[in-house]
Amino acid sequence: MKILLAHNSHYFPSHGGGDKSNRLLIEALAARGHEVTVVARIESFGPEQEAAFEAQLSARGTTGAIRQNGAVIFQRNGVTVHTVTSSPNLRGYFTSRIEEAKPDVIVTSTDDPAQLLYEAAIKASKAHIVYLIRATIAVPFGPHSAFPSSSRTDALRQADGVIGVSEFVARYARYWAGLDAVHVPVSLLDPDLEFPDCGSFSNEFITIANPCAVKGILLFVALAREFPHLKFAAVPTWGTSDEDWAMLRGLPNLTILEPVDNLVDLFKRTRVMLVPSLWPEARSRIVVEAMAHGIPVIASKIGGIPEAKLGVPYLVPVNPIARYRTQIDANMVPVAEVPPQSLDPWIKAVTRLTSDAGHYAEISKASRTAALAYAAHLTCEPFETCLQEIVAKPLRRRPVALSTDRQKALALLVQQRQKARNPERLSGLDSTSGKLRLFAFPHAGGGSPAQYKPWRDILPPFVAVVGVRPDTVQWTSMDTLIPQVADTLATHLNQPFAFFGHSMGAVIAYELAQFLCKTGGPTPVKLYVSAARAPHYRLNHQPGPEPTDAQLLEQIALLTPGSAGDHGDKYTVDRSHCGASFSLRGASAPLRVPHGGAAEASLLPILKADTSLYRRYSYMPHAPLDIPIEAFGGISDPNISEEQLSAWHDHTTEAFGLALFEGGHFYLDGPSQRAFLDYLAEDLARFCTLLTETDPPGVR
Repeated sequence: MKILLAHNSHYFPSHGGGDKSNRLLIEALAARGHEVTVVARIESFGPEQEAAFEAQLSARGTTGAIRQNGAVIFQRNGVTVHTVTSSPNLRGYFTSRIEEAKPDVIVTSTDDPAQLLYEAAIKASKAHIVYLIRATIAVPFGPHSAFPSSSRTDALRQADGVIGVSEFVARYARYWAGLDAVHVPVSLLDPDLEFPDCGSFSNEFITIANPCAVKGILLFVALAREFPHLKFAAVPTWGTSDEDWAMLRGLPNLTILEPVDNLVDLFKRTRVMLVPSLWPEARSRIVVEAMAHGIPVIASKIGGIPEAKLGVPYLVPVNPIARYRTQIDANMVPVAEVPPQSLDPWIKAVTRLTSDAGHYAEISKASRTAALAYAAHLTCEPFETCLQEIVAKPLRRRPVALSTDRQKALALLVQQRQKARNPERLSGLDSTSGKLRLFAFPHAGGGSPAQYKPWRDILPPFVAVVGVRPDTVQWTSMDTLIPQVADTLATHLNQPFAFFGHSMGAVIAYELAQFLCKTGGPTPVKLYVSAARAPHYRLNHQPGPEPTDAQLLEQIALLTPGSAGDHGDKYTVDRSHCGASFSLRGASAPLRVPHGGAAEASLLPILKADTSLYRRYSYMPHAPLDIPIEAFGGISDPNISEEQLSAWHDHTTEAFGLALFEGGHFYLDGPSQRAFLDYLAEDLARFCTLLTETDPPGVR
């Protein structure tokens, strides 16, 4: 079989349990003669990160790596690995691999919780799709999901096969989503490593891996304080936040250990392994690995951990996490609301294993015997058989195959229609003299180049205002629109820039900034948001029915000058003008909807597409941006309150500002326009000084 692994995380080198398990599984398939390709990524993109990654490969004996199209490509144990290191478009790169590799089956997993690569596989491929569940927190359904989503759950039903890494996970998927999930043991142990008996009552540490909220750091810290005479150790990895680091550094009997490739180096120093997880682990790789080396494990009785413990004692009941906040931390981990825990059973377990040498030896031997017996029968063959059975069946999706000529003709037709519908996706790029580009994203129906003429006349010459008109007719959801906007702007982000968005445009600007941060692209020096609620007000948003054309115009009228709170400016709908763009502004530039004919047929769909896109937008929590945010609004806006504007403060770790102006939703096009632009000019001027002092090559 030709197999493609979609791995939206570290593949090699890596220390996360899921990452390691995916790698060992896919390498085992390659060893059985299958043609295997992997698309993975590093933590953040850029030339420095790329060089560091190449150094890590070299240090581990991986030679012959090449750079190509924003990725580092290398061979490891029969697998061709494409690790995206500098490309801002991971999904685009993955799609190109699908087209070139033409796999029989694509394996995706929960390391891609936003389904970025899964969605691309479903849309772009004639291959069978297998979804591998390694963490219930990352699936979009059920009580353990951090971010439930009915649409993402529906998308999973298009997979040709769903596999759980434990019976607990498979049962969870069957019960809560109705998925035809099966359990296949796929968490292989490393065949290149031996399993020496490291269990010793005289070893130094009581150890935890990846200390963080969901992994039970509060229990670990409490135990370290309860036993000041014992030595504890922590191995921070992907989940350890700055707050967690602060707690760990406050423990006098704690040693911080670096992650290691060979776990023998860790287990030789570990007396007892603690796994006090408060989320339902799918299985917990570290449990089996520690036991195979003779290390007693005290673990939570939750999720798939009892399966990993293989009947050996020291499972401790915990009060599991039941809720997550509507945000993720800087490590992209959902922020959990940790319930109170009982420390007594943990104290009892630690006391027994650290005070009774005979009992310790008994548990050490039982752990090693059970784990090695389990590992002896653990191969990739059941998974291989499962894939072969899936590939032998018809696809659940039946994509229409087009010839190359038909694909080219269709692409040309789409481009022509885009151009006819939207003659200027970017306006103002002729203003290249500025040191800073201000990309402006309009409200629904906006985007006429004339709209930004006053801006260019008033803002300082060092600012090049670039109007952006996203194609909401072709890309009908934020998930599909944002990568396309990023692709459109990619070649224009070669000098310092900022984003400005009004109303719907504020959400687009925000999501685009998040996308650039996550994909390692250039990021704006500042985000300006106008007349828009902070995005978390749209968490779990359920859109209402689509309005009729008449209802749509009535809704717009409520926000347009002449409605309540807008100081008497008259709202008009001009049905005699036959221009080629919408303008949703005040009486001096009314909303123009030509009456009848080709113009109305062409323009009304754009307005409907914009408002439909915004109506369906549902916020998926992101980590706060490391970008300053300035929020603007109209004092008399009937729909957007000062509190809702102030809430943007929660979406940045940098400076936040708020400025209100006389007027309603479209204050920036009324009498307050000059005051708004003067304020914006003054704020942008602060960056001028910084840019003059720290210009990158080619800016001056």
